[in-house]
Formats: sequence, structure tokens, C-alpha cells
Amino acid sequence: MTASPSSMPLDLRPDEVHVWIVEPERIEDPRLLEAYKALLDTGERERQRRFHFERHQRQYLVSHALVRLTLSRYAPVAPEAWRFVPNEYGRPAIVGPVGQWLRFNLSHTDGMALVAVGRDVDLGADIEDAERPGETVEIADHYFAKTEVQALRSLPKEHQRARFFEYWTLKEAYIKARGAGLSLPLDQFAFDLVPGQMPGITFDPRMNDLPDVWQFMQHKPSARHQAAIAFRRPRGGALSVRWQHTVPLAGDMAPVVKTA
Repeated sequence: MTASPSSMPLDLRPDEVHVWIVEPERIEDPRLLEAYKALLDTGERERQRRFHFERHQRQYLVSHALVRLTLSRYAPVAPEAWRFVPNEYGRPAIVGPVGQWLRFNLSHTDGMALVAVGRDVDLGADIEDAERPGETVEIADHYFAKTEVQALRSLPKEHQRARFFEYWTLKEAYIKARGAGLSLPLDQFAFDLVPGQMPGITFDPRMNDLPDVWQFMQHKPSARHQAAIAFRRPRGGALSVRWQHTVPLAGDMAPVVKTA
């Protein structure tokens, strides 16, 4: 089984974001797993080995192979040849003369991983397992904006957990798009969620940001998973988003297209 970039790279227009989704735990073919491992660099293999649980090792392996194989869909670079350098907050960027126009962001959780790809656009993505154990609304009380906490607490209790993960994935996607991670205070920006509308955002003046330059989109790729992406709007309009499930190196399923 070989892993090589397509001779005909996929088209990625400036007004598009493509999101590729994979379910790592469903991939059991040892040939695929070995092929993924061959794509990782030395540092990635070492980080994979550090995970104690096998499922976390598989999540790391499949998701990082997904990044390499996805980038090679758009630029003439072999998947194993991509090199990355992290910024001061740990966000990786492409190193080298080819593919510098590509922007990507990876997120993974139990049961699912995704990578979002755009052309010269600041973007961030997050996916969460909404059935994971642990506190949710209590976290919002301490870290979210007051308007978000009020909106969350006004919901019937049985709906609060799902709404928490809507807020959480949007916040994660935004701070990742900014490239600054959790150095940005979560209570200094707030999302407004209205059924049938794209999420809106407001900022505390200390954030030094403008709502109109941002676009957000949500997606539920499964009953238990919540995802969101954030990106700066191109001049003159919005971006369209294509969500597509894939099994890297084993064929792709039909895309689900959402146009903003």
C-alpha cells in the first residue's frame, strides 16, 4: 500500500473551506495502520508512543496521518515529506517552499477527528465528544461570558449539556483561528446562537477584534459529536464549507456540503 499525492490536486478556491472527518477507532486494518505510521516523522512517532491507552495512540496516529494525506490532496508534496514548525502557542505551520498558501487545523476527540483546510485564510476547528464524562455547565460558570452563562442556564436542564458543547467548540475554533490558544480569555468574547442562523460573536473591547470579519459554522457529524469551524471572511463575502467523511488511503465517502 503506497501513500502518494494525487497527480491531479484537488481545487481549493479562496472562497472555500474543506473539512475532512475520520473515525479512528473504526479503522482496524493493520495494513492501513502501518501505512499511516510510515508517514509520521520521528517526533510524531515518539509522541504517539507516549500515550498510555491504545485508543489514544490510534487517535493520534490516524489524525496526524490524516493531516499529511489531506495536505497532499492539494499540493504536489508526498505525505511523508511535509514539515511543520509550531508557533509560540504550539500551532503548527507548513515549512518549505511548496504549499505555503495552505492553512489547516486539526482537532480530535474520542471517536472522531477532523482537519480543516483553506487557502490563505486564518481558520480554526474543534470537535468534541459531547458524551464524555466530566463537568460542563460548571465550567461555563467559571470561564464563559456572562451572556453565554445566562443563555445556557435559561435552557431546560436536559438541553444544557448539548448547548455547552456548542459554545465550547465555537470558542475553541475561534482561539485556534487566532493562533493564540487559551492565552485568549474565554469570557471576553461571546457567541449568540439563534436557531436557523449562523453563530454571531461579540467582543469585549480588550479583545481588539471585530465581529464582522469572522464567520462560524457548526456541524454534528454523529449523534455524540459536536464540531465547529471559525475563519476570517474573505473580502467581499462568505465562504462555503464542505464536510466530507473519509478513510485515509481507503477511499472517500460522499461529501456533505454546507454553504454559508
